[in-house]
Amino acid sequence: MTGLNKIRRQLLILFTLLLIGIGVRVLTLQFMRAHLNDPAWFQVGSYAKFDRQARDILDGRQRLFWIDDPARTDLAQYPPAFPALVVLIYRVTGEASAHSSQIVLWFLDLLLSPLLICGIAFTAFGWRAAIASGFLVGLSALFALYAAYPSADVPATWFVLGGNWLLVLALRRKDVWLALAAGVALGIACWLRVNPLYLCLFWAIAIFVLVQGKWLLKLKLGAAVLVGTVVVIAPIVIRNYVVFPDFTPTGGTIGVNLWEGLGETELGRQHGFLLGDDKMLEIERARMGRPGDMTVEIQFPDGIRRDKERTRESLTFIRQYPIWYLGVMVGRMWGMLKVAGDPVPYTGVSGINVTSEKCLPDRWQHGVLALGVNVLGMIQSVVRYLFLPLVALGLYVATRTDWRLTFLMLATILYYLGPGTAAHTEIRYVLPMHGLLIVFASVGIDYLIGVIRGQRG
Repeated sequence: MTGLNKIRRQLLILFTLLLIGIGVRVLTLQFMRAHLNDPAWFQVGSYAKFDRQARDILDGRQRLFWIDDPARTDLAQYPPAFPALVVLIYRVTGEASAHSSQIVLWFLDLLLSPLLICGIAFTAFGWRAAIASGFLVGLSALFALYAAYPSADVPATWFVLGGNWLLVLALRRKDVWLALAAGVALGIACWLRVNPLYLCLFWAIAIFVLVQGKWLLKLKLGAAVLVGTVVVIAPIVIRNYVVFPDFTPTGGTIGVNLWEGLGETELGRQHGFLLGDDKMLEIERARMGRPGDMTVEIQFPDGIRRDKERTRESLTFIRQYPIWYLGVMVGRMWGMLKVAGDPVPYTGVSGINVTSEKCLPDRWQHGVLALGVNVLGMIQSVVRYLFLPLVALGLYVATRTDWRLTFLMLATILYYLGPGTAAHTEIRYVLPMHGLLIVFASVGIDYLIGVIRGQRG
């Protein structure tokens, strides 16, 4: 009977977590559906580029992968997988709109992000940490918002988190094939988003240093991660090399982020750097002798060469003020971590606390349902303010429990906080990092529950 009661209690906990997660995400979805045409809440212009590419592919004006015209450097601005995914969604749903992409990606993330985060927590720290992770990801305003945000950020996050899970298993089992699979998952993420491109180096070094075994085994595991990623991204690199006169592995977006990132700062603005594509293009059109020419875009014409010039100009300025720029990066790091209170400028919002006013129709603004929604939003607010202290406690406990696994997962976090903040960045770019921070916060919760029960001193 005791065993049956325990099973019932566990099922009740899981059911409660499921209800919380679905409730928060449905309510946030309602909010985002009402704001999908609002540039203050959604990157309307960026999605318009994916939409245009998808429509061109469906109409036969553009290929799914290959680029026939070397002058079309704009087609290499983003990796090819997300436009292909949008094409698939349009075909399956029969509706070519941001709303169809939104609802499909929302449904997929409703399962995948909690599964992957809880899976990592279970594998690394046990079932109690996994349950706590389910609670945190269910309440997460950050994940709920960007699950309802039709972009490449969330799909890329699935593969980075999946690769992390495989990497944890590879360290535990000393399995080269699992390390290779982790690299492959990371390579797939790069087909969706270029941000995690160099994370394979961090993973390879981390597993080489942290795995216990002979040098040959350590080399095999590190090399497997690198090989897995390189093999998967090779077709994009080869395509860009063959098609364009200026070779680029990333499509040519680093310079934009560096240049506009300097425009976020007062010192940068004093030296001519500005934040915003339109402002940057105004300067470039004047330099090209084509002021007011709207055919000059971020990556067209001659986008790759122009982006290299942006990179050179930005790096020249940064080299003149290296200590100052390190301070800029530290500020961005804080912006990537801060999930409570007002966001740090230029880093994007970290979600909303659900309320009846934001998320329910006018006719449902009063009564039990509205009260329940407001209480749920209050719980979200409390959890958001407690999140970073829980992460700090969890890191301490996790390091004492299994420092090798802890440092392996920290490799991803440090990548997004270090190189990931070297240029303009937004909190939606670092969702994989926040998935792992949830795991560490869950370890902190597990520890505190143990202290309350008298199981830990």
